[in-house]
Amino acid sequence: MARTTDNEIRDWVSIVVDAAEDKLGQDTNAYMVGEILSITDWFVVTSGNNSRQVRAISDNIEEVLAASGGPKPVRIEGRDTMTWVLMDYGSFVVHIFDADNREYYDIDRLWRDVPTLEATV
Repeated sequence: MARTTDNEIRDWVSIVVDAAEDKLGQDTNAYMVGEILSITDWFVVTSGNNSRQVRAISDNIEEVLAASGGPKPVRIEGRDTMTWVLMDYGSFVVHIFDADNREYYDIDRLWRDVPTLEATV
């Protein structure tokens, strides 16, 4: 099996960002964390106003990415409560929060100094 290129991963991350925003994901950001973390290259962080919107965002990401020939998630956690869904795709991880948990965990603060998707395009 061929190794996934950085450009393919960046394209998939871009698809994820668009899919989140299509379902009204708020403040969607993609952070290039690979230089700091050895477990993944990218974090995508977004949020929805309520559990139904969090579910719609996660479902849309999974469907749109698969339809575009992208990978399937290695694992998905948090779909039981829909307050913080983590979608692990190996080379990138998607965090979908409800508004309260996004504010509480403030995960964006941790990554504000790393390059973002916009900075790498």
